[in-house]
Amino acid sequence: MSRTRIVILQMREIIYTAVFVGLGILLLIILFFMFWPDGKDENKEQADNGKTAVYEAGVYSKQMTVGDSVINLQVVLDEEQVKSVEMINLDDTVSAMYPLMKPSVESISNQLASGVSLDEVVLSDEGQYTEKMILNEVDSVLDEHKAK
Repeated sequence: MSRTRIVILQMREIIYTAVFVGLGILLLIILFFMFWPDGKDENKEQADNGKTAVYEAGVYSKQMTVGDSVINLQVVLDEEQVKSVEMINLDDTVSAMYPLMKPSVESISNQLASGVSLDEVVLSDEGQYTEKMILNEVDSVLDEHKAK
């Protein structure tokens, strides 16, 4: 025969048990939201991957031979575009012999810094051959320093 057992619980024990069960459930919910991947980091990574680097950022120089003179062409790159193009060590004799060199470099530098690609650079009528020579050198610098 089975005996009926009567269990007497005091109200204080029931309240303590309910509070601890509630705290346990609350802790599980907090842990769930803390460690569940919400996709925000994935969206950031996808946005960063969308901005892939085109060039290795830095300052690069290339020697250019013009007549008997050697001129250093300095190209400043960031990860997406050309920031500036300058002629380094442009002597007075070279600038006197080739007067279109400095304005051509400035024109190319301004166009490339404004976001124009190499293929879209507008050449002036008076210095188109000088500008083509400079663009070829800038293109070779860009080819050497493309991001991998």
